[in-house]
Amino acid sequence: MAHVSPTIRKPGEGRTIGIVGDVYRFLATGEDTNGKYALWEAILPPGGGPPPHVHSREEEGFFVLEGEITFQVGDQRYVASPGIFANMPVGKPHSFKNESTKPAKMLILIAPAGLEKMFFEVGVPLELRALVSPPPSKEDIEKLVKAAARYGVEIKSSG
Repeated sequence: MAHVSPTIRKPGEGRTIGIVGDVYRFLATGEDTNGKYALWEAILPPGGGPPPHVHSREEEGFFVLEGEITFQVGDQRYVASPGIFANMPVGKPHSFKNESTKPAKMLILIAPAGLEKMFFEVGVPLELRALVSPPPSKEDIEKLVKAAARYGVEIKSSG
């Protein structure tokens, strides 16, 4: 097992990218955790969040810090406010969206790590402490859908 040094990220530190309109600040990647997990802070503007999708490789956990996030899991909808945690098992179709009028913030954890590489591949580098991301173009969305398949994530149609 590779030796990994402790990782300390102060407020505002961590690689920050814009991904289809959301802002992700990476607190720990697979390189930091021997591939065991990755953790990032996500800021979702009103209307932000991915379409329904299914992970074939990783569990995905969410902890809401600010605002409200609506989770869709199969036919069930859950409105999550600060302090609520949700975990999506491998193979469970789900989506999350900020349906409110204010930005929302949450932590996203995936285990094992690896999916963060997809975000680095398709995301737009942002300044540290960025709170907004450029809105996604049609090309940005197509690039993400194409990359997702290579990372074992199936994007479902949202309609």
